[in-house]
Amino acid sequence: MFPWSASPSQRPGDLSKTLRRIESKLDRILEHLNLKYDDLDNDPGLSATVKELAEQGQKIAAIKTYREQTGAGLKEAKDAVESYLAR
Repeated sequence: MFPWSASPSQRPGDLSKTLRRIESKLDRILEHLNLKYDDLDNDPGLSATVKELAEQGQKIAAIKTYREQTGAGLKEAKDAVESYLAR
C-alpha cells in the first residue's frame, strides 16, 4: 500500500517513518549526484527546545532531544542540529 493511500486504521507513526525513509533516500540520491538541497524556509524542523539547546552550546543534548522527539537516527539528528547551527 502506498503511504498516500493509507487506510484510516493505519497509525500516524507509520506514515512518519515512511516519510523519513523517503527523505533519507532522496538525501542519498542528492549526495550521490553531488547536489545540495537548500530548504527554502531554512528550518530543518527542530523544536524550540532543540534550537535552544544547540544555541546554548549543548550540541549533544540537542541531538539526543531531537532523536527522542522525532525517532531519527544518530546521523540524521546530528546533521539536522549541525545544519541549524551553520545557519
